[in-house]
Amino acid sequence: MWAALAGAFTNSVFGVLRSYILIALWQARPGLAGYDVTDAVTYCFVTQALIGPMQLFGGGLGLPERIRSGDIALDLVRPASLQLWTFAEDAGRAGYLFLVRGLPPMLLGAALFGITVPADPARWAAFLAGFALAFVVSFGWRYLVALSVCWLADDRGVAVLSLVLSTFFSGLMLPLRIFPGALGDLAAALPWAAMVQVPTDLYLGRAPVPGALAFQAFWAAVLLGLGALATRAIRHKVVIQGG
Repeated sequence: MWAALAGAFTNSVFGVLRSYILIALWQARPGLAGYDVTDAVTYCFVTQALIGPMQLFGGGLGLPERIRSGDIALDLVRPASLQLWTFAEDAGRAGYLFLVRGLPPMLLGAALFGITVPADPARWAAFLAGFALAFVVSFGWRYLVALSVCWLADDRGVAVLSLVLSTFFSGLMLPLRIFPGALGDLAAALPWAAMVQVPTDLYLGRAPVPGALAFQAFWAAVLLGLGALATRAIRHKVVIQGG
């Protein structure tokens, strides 16, 4: 509980710092990426709220440690699906972190800067659907990263690579809309965009709802499918560090 509250405080502080940077940028470049200053500040606090539920800095799953300890062997013989079991645990964690670590930064942003609050129930519905699909995409990616420990003695390199990709290509650092040319097109097509950029644009009403949700659903299906294949593979070859 205290760790979550400390995370909420940290998210809030960095949200304020990021907001002033974005305000300065949008005052220098009005209308950048199709956002106004209020949109940019709102983008900042919504993305801060997504850090915990989406575990953008990595982790959130206990699989790597269970693989290293050998406990994964017990998990694989249980009647429940390893992927679904892990998904259920992660969904509970994500919901808790959104309430405890995600909402406080948004409330602070509303109090200090007057962020945008959708008045249309349809936009709230689109955002909640986008949030749910964003979590599924995030889980699918992190599940694959976690299972990589079955083939690698040390997952730290993969974890660092995942951290870089998730923070840069998700839209957490800056909106992907301001990325130039082919880089922007590539970033918008990758699965990490479905974790942050898409749900935030749905919150702001800056994305076509059917297309945005279809994009997220596509990557969710792809990553969950790859996760299912990887789960089958580790039943045949599980490499346990230390024996």
